[in-house]
Amino acid sequence: MHPTQNEGGLRAGSPGPVAVRVRTDDQGWLRVALGRGFSPRDVEVLRGIPGRRWDAGTRTWIVPDEEVSWERLRNAFEGRIQMEGGQGGPGPAAPEPPAGDPLLEAMRRAMILRGLSPRTRKVYLGHVRRFLEWREGLGSQAPADEVTAGRDWLLHLVDTRKGSRSYHVQAVSALRFLVTEVLGRPMEAVRIPRPKGERTLPKVLSREDVLRFLGAFRNPKHRALALLMYSAGLRVGEVVRLRPEDLDPDRGMLRVRQGKGGKDRYTLLSPRAMEAVTIYRAAFPSTRWLFPGARPDRHLTTRSVEKSVQAAALRAGLTRAVTPHMLRHSFATHLLEAGTDLRYIQELLGHSSSRTTEIYTHVSRTRLAAIRSPLDDL
Repeated sequence: MHPTQNEGGLRAGSPGPVAVRVRTDDQGWLRVALGRGFSPRDVEVLRGIPGRRWDAGTRTWIVPDEEVSWERLRNAFEGRIQMEGGQGGPGPAAPEPPAGDPLLEAMRRAMILRGLSPRTRKVYLGHVRRFLEWREGLGSQAPADEVTAGRDWLLHLVDTRKGSRSYHVQAVSALRFLVTEVLGRPMEAVRIPRPKGERTLPKVLSREDVLRFLGAFRNPKHRALALLMYSAGLRVGEVVRLRPEDLDPDRGMLRVRQGKGGKDRYTLLSPRAMEAVTIYRAAFPSTRWLFPGARPDRHLTTRSVEKSVQAAALRAGLTRAVTPHMLRHSFATHLLEAGTDLRYIQELLGHSSSRTTEIYTHVSRTRLAAIRSPLDDL
């Protein structure tokens, strides 16, 4: 049966906001159930979460317990989320470990001292708790060494859960933190291997497509936002959190506060983008946020940006799906094609490693076009 007809055994289309119930299951996944009166748009939000699936047996959506899932839930259902177990909403502080478990308590304290976010602490504690429960279930057959037991547990996850690669990576990170920071055996943490990385090339728009896309915006607010994303290489979460004082047109610089990894950085502020911002602010004066949402005290949601980008791409007649992150990829690729040094692109994007930035060399048109196919020499 279609989930829009029976999710949670409830019907769609009733008036008024509905509750969204969220809990973490025994396998570390989020179980999301929509309350009575949910709308088709509510279902589309859940469908848009990477890795989600519908469980007809329990009539719930199962989504990965990851930051991207929480961000979608926060943006779409803010004020409507009910966490089972008495928690107040998505992204709560890490729960206290079970009473009488000194290892989990020591890990919680170590993560706080290292400055890990509440979200990360919750995820890591969940993985280690499940590891300890699995080990205890083996009884006398369990390996005495934590590293050996950890490797066996990861094999168990791969063989039985068929979980996502991101879930596997999170479990490895949690075990490595336990061995390194709590047990004090950093040299042995390397015995817990990470899964081989997947390499996917970024999707990039041509300069012609970018020009058509940017010309398709009708709303001055959305146009200014899109111009900033492309001209400065911003992530969608960074552009919605901009404040008016972050723009410095005299220096041609834009300040990004607490980007990925909790790092501040400066990037480019294009005069054309600044002109669009000036036009937008003349019509819609902003307050705390450069791009406020429906409520002035809150910034625009990333979901709103995604919808405006998709709508503009359709009006521009682009045949491929366009996402906000494609504008960031296009920014980096077009800079590289114009001869900009990779080290400067790395700094503008806020990449910690140059290896991350080097991926754009594989999609640079000018570099590939300089190579002649052997077929043309026959």
